[in-house]
Amino acid sequence: MKNKLMIAGILALGLTSVTAPAMAQGIEIGPNGVRVIDPRDRDARDRDVRDRDVRRDDVRRDQGISQREAIRIARSEGVRDVDNVTERRRSFRVDGADRRGRDITVDIDRITGDVISVR
Repeated sequence: MKNKLMIAGILALGLTSVTAPAMAQGIEIGPNGVRVIDPRDRDARDRDVRDRDVRRDDVRRDQGISQREAIRIARSEGVRDVDNVTERRRSFRVDGADRRGRDITVDIDRITGDVISVR
């Protein structure tokens, strides 16, 4: 009987020590000083941030790519130095030079970001 009681006590102690860190409070150091954060508040805030990021991605997808993204795509096609970025109705035209100094022009679709032509 004592052995069973002792085993149950050790088991209960072990389980409580495993669950204790999951309920630990967090500390946030920011412009307002040091704050203690309840884990439930932190989880709710993280969910809100994730939802906001998803909404931003949806808006970006509807609007197409930005000039900065067009330049990044053109660089992946071999443009080293960007001279000019022209917005057209359905595309971006990125003019620049490649690594050997030759002129290069990359046309990129504004909605999908696909490369239309490289000249």
